[in-house]
Amino acid sequence: VRLVESGGGSVQAGGSLRLSCVAAGVTDSTKSMGWFHQAPGEEREGIAAINGDGDTAYGDSVKGRSSISKDNAEYTLYLQLNSLKPGETAMYYCAAGGPRVARFGLEDFEYPYWGQGTQVIVGS
Repeated sequence: VRLVESGGGSVQAGGSLRLSCVAAGVTDSTKSMGWFHQAPGEEREGIAAINGDGDTAYGDSVKGRSSISKDNAEYTLYLQLNSLKPGETAMYYCAAGGPRVARFGLEDFEYPYWGQGTQVIVGS
């Protein structure tokens, strides 16, 4: 499974970004996917997860202002982030092969496959 993220960049606080993750080699056992972010010196944190049925789960810090979705035909995972905060400057990673139940998909140890990440910088 190969995952390639894109869409990161610099944005002012309050702005929005749409991240993409193109997946290659995804099978039925790796359909559950998620987004995580990791700021320097901090642990990786789950943002959102989606399973093969389209069920979703979100971390408390982004509920109400983010949306995870998948285009199965294009094997692409998306994350829409709105009202971004300076504290959300981090590397953003997509992952595949997570649990079938979406609400368990916010734990990084559940995922065996990871992309290289895309940097998001939120200016104040």
